[in-house]
Amino acid sequence: MASRKEQKEQLRREREEREAAARASARRKRLVGYAAGAAVVILALAVAAFVLMSGDDDKGGGSTNAGADVLPDGGQVPAQQITDLGEAVTAASCELKSEKAAPAGEHITDIAETVEYPTDPPTSGRHLDIPEEDGAFEAAPDAKRLVHTLEHGRIIIWFQSSLPEQQRANLKALFDEDEYQVLLVPDDTMPYQVAATAWNREPEPVGTGRLLGCDTYNDKVFDAIRAFKDEHRSNGPEPVP
Repeated sequence: MASRKEQKEQLRREREEREAAARASARRKRLVGYAAGAAVVILALAVAAFVLMSGDDDKGGGSTNAGADVLPDGGQVPAQQITDLGEAVTAASCELKSEKAAPAGEHITDIAETVEYPTDPPTSGRHLDIPEEDGAFEAAPDAKRLVHTLEHGRIIIWFQSSLPEQQRANLKALFDEDEYQVLLVPDDTMPYQVAATAWNREPEPVGTGRLLGCDTYNDKVFDAIRAFKDEHRSNGPEPVP
């Protein structure tokens, strides 16, 4: 059986391969976008002209909420400089917390049931029978589903939705570069601007809850999150690929 160090190195190599594939995919998408851009603009102008010509003078209607994009595109993140978790956390002025995991108990089947988690964001504990899917979320799913994903070895990156637009876009770019077994979720109640959580299997039977908390967003946070992922991903009490 491979050691944890070997597993981490393998995960890091796989992440680098996924990043290279993602960059190649992005280049292909840009080329397609350039080709289609003119047609989209013409169509949009035609639709706008039709609406203006066919509309009436009633100004009492509702308005749309433009700018409601919680995770906009267009973000950028610096290349990784620090791979050691402790060094990356110190450089980012973040903190690491570990505590004995809260027992999972029986699965919850009623989504309305209330569960009090000892940390915000949560790292372990009772949860719904169906886990949340991996992905980037503009609205927070139920915490009880998210905790189930942690049990399966996922990493959850948390952020305050009140962060400036460019910072949210950068966090989305960080997610996009390596989204394997990762969720990106807003949490406006936590005491951090950015955080990450994991649920480790050791020591059995309940494991350990892991929390990376960053009071303030800064460019060093990206390396802290990358190192946290490499350290804890795929190491849940019930790992699921």
